[in-house]
Parts: sequence; structure tokens; C-alpha cells
Amino acid sequence: MDWSNRYATRASRMAASEIRELLKLLDQPDIISFAGGIPDPALFPRDVIASAFQRVLDDPQRSAASLQYSVSEGYQPLRQWLADYMATRGVTCTADNILITNGSQQGLDFLGRLFISPGDTVLVGRPTYLGALQAFNSYEPVYDVLPGRDNNRTVESYRSSQGGGPKFGYVMPDFQNPSGRTFSLEERNELLDAAEALGMALIEDTAYEQLYYDGATLPPLQALDIERKGGNIDESSVIYCGTFSKTVVPALRIGWIVAPRPVIEKLVLVKQASDLHSSTLNQMAMHEVVTNLPPQHMQRIRATYGARRDAILRALRQYMPAGVTWTEPAGGMFVWVTLPESIDAAALLKLSIEEARVAFVPGGAFFADRSGRNTMRLSFSLNDESKVRTGIERLGRLLHRMLSDEQRLSA
Repeated sequence: MDWSNRYATRASRMAASEIRELLKLLDQPDIISFAGGIPDPALFPRDVIASAFQRVLDDPQRSAASLQYSVSEGYQPLRQWLADYMATRGVTCTADNILITNGSQQGLDFLGRLFISPGDTVLVGRPTYLGALQAFNSYEPVYDVLPGRDNNRTVESYRSSQGGGPKFGYVMPDFQNPSGRTFSLEERNELLDAAEALGMALIEDTAYEQLYYDGATLPPLQALDIERKGGNIDESSVIYCGTFSKTVVPALRIGWIVAPRPVIEKLVLVKQASDLHSSTLNQMAMHEVVTNLPPQHMQRIRATYGARRDAILRALRQYMPAGVTWTEPAGGMFVWVTLPESIDAAALLKLSIEEARVAFVPGGAFFADRSGRNTMRLSFSLNDESKVRTGIERLGRLLHRMLSDEQRLSA
């Protein structure tokens, strides 16, 4: 059987994630990896998680419910906890505005399935989160650049684009993956203005919003939009995607979507057709975990990652050659590096793995048009400060040599 001519046309847009492939290098102990945005397992609250599962399974009534089929919307006490949490972020909502998903990645896939028809225009950043592109690609959109100060696009130019204007914009306003960029309050309001003028929705991905190391986070786009709409979330055009993967543990695969009720009602149908519901046992355990986590849990995470952020910025300043620039994020897990135009980051990666034993993600993966060949993403979350310094020193030494060879050949 020749399967290639049996696949749907959307299969041609499915490609392996460069990041998932690079994660295999973590099994090689001599490689220092700045590739995956992987939480440090030493920071997982193992004892709290173990106790949570034990309490659920030791309770006959909850144990029976945890091992059974359940409602697609998600475990109601967890959804209520999330509604209360969202209120602290300025988002007034009820449990009926929340759907539990298998990680925020499933939420992005569901939103793509619900909103994108082939040929619809989706606005994304340059660069943007690779996982969002993968989630949306299967539904065959056309990509355009998100409104912002780094482009001179007008509302009229968007309205005249293919498909009669954009269907939605995807944005990660806090410590963006991959750039580490954070939208200022003014930029958030400008983006909401543009979305309103275009009549489009915004999908707000908040995976890293609690990983702040300098000050605190700004209000979510959804909170600002609800305020504009008189406090009524059902009038909002912003859909919020959250996750526990970066603040608690990724293995339980618990994410959530906050949206107007008509959108949640449709997403519940998507959930039913996809996997019926997220693991009830995992949801019950997560609810136990988040209600019993001590305040020092997030303090420890922020202190650890913040020190590693500082270490990588110090090392970049010390070891990178002239002509290399980078972002200085206030939070998150990533630094975005721009190399001289002559350096192809994909070719550099091959040499780096072979000679320096250092891995990173070439930046082209984060552009819908695969541009950005001279950029790369460095994640600092998994390595301690000593390993961060060693890895950047090796990478800097390789770049110094490459640029010196270029100068010698061109002389």
C-alpha cells in the first residue's frame, strides 16, 4: 500500500518538531542542552503529589469516581479553584467558563479545530511558539504577522488579506517562547485595539506568566478586555490558555481554557469527540496539589530559574563574539539570540553538537515562513549555573572560530 496518496491534504503540513527530536540528546550525558524548555525535575513537588494521589485513592467515594468516566468539561472542584485563581488575575468568570484540557497544547489544537477553515488567516508573532504552529498547521491556515510596533501594517491591509481578514491572533504576552519578550501594558492595549478594529479573536497563551524574576506580571489580555466589556467575560473576544506544566508538573497533563460560555460549549463537543475527558484521577490529584502547595514552592522555582537566567546572561556577555545580540527576559525559560547574517543556526547546531557538545534550537523553527535562519533559542531552565556557563563558553568559542575563519577567507 502506498500510504502517501491516501493521506488528507493537511498531512503534508505535519512535520516533526525540531525540539522533540533534540530532546533525545538529553540521554547523552556529555551534551549540554539548551534545547527544550524543560522544567527542572528537582523542583517538582513530589511529596505533595504523592500525598495527593494517596488521599484520593484512600477515599472510597473519590477513588471510585477518579477511576471512572467523567464529564468532558473537567472536574468541577478543580474548575472552581481555577475560577477563583483567575479572579486574582483580574478575570471574573465561573467554572462554566473553563474547560480542562490535556495540557495547553491540546487547548491550542482544539481552538485550531474550532476556528480555522482551510485558507483562513491566522496572525502570529515573528518569531512565535513552534507548538502553536504545529497545532494550527493541520487546519491549513494562511499566516500573517501579528499587529505590533515592529511592523507597519495597517488595519486596512489586514482587512484586504486573503480570506477577508484574520480569523484570530495568537499571542504569548508574558516571557514569550521563544524570544522571552513581554508586552508592556501599552502594547497589550494596542493589540486589543487592533483586534477590536479587525473584529478578530485573540488566543492568549500564558504558559510562563508565573515565572517572573523581576517584579510581577502585568494583567492578562483577557482581564483588560473584560474590563473594556463592562466586566462580562461572555462579551470578551480573548480566549485564555493556561497550564500547570511549568509551575507544578508536566506529567499530569493538566491545562485549561477560559472563554465565553458559547465558545466553551463548542469546545466541550470537540473534547467529547477527541478523548471524552481528561484523566479524572489526574484532575483530582492536581486539585489536591494546588490546594496544598506551600507558598515557598513558587518562590523556590523563581529563585532557581532566576539565578540561571542571570548566569546565562553573564556568560553571553563574557563569551559571545561581537555581532551577536540577545534578549534579556524578565522571566520565563528562554533567551533569543541573533547571530551575524552570515551564520546559519541550523549549520551551527550540527557543528555545535559534533564539536562543542552543546545543543540549542535553530530559530527558523519559530517562524511560519521558516525565515530567521541566523537566530536561535537557548533555554536556561534545566542546567545549573555552572553547566550554563560551561555550555555558553563552548558555544562562544565555536562562534569565535567560525567568524575568524570567515574573516580570514574574505581577506
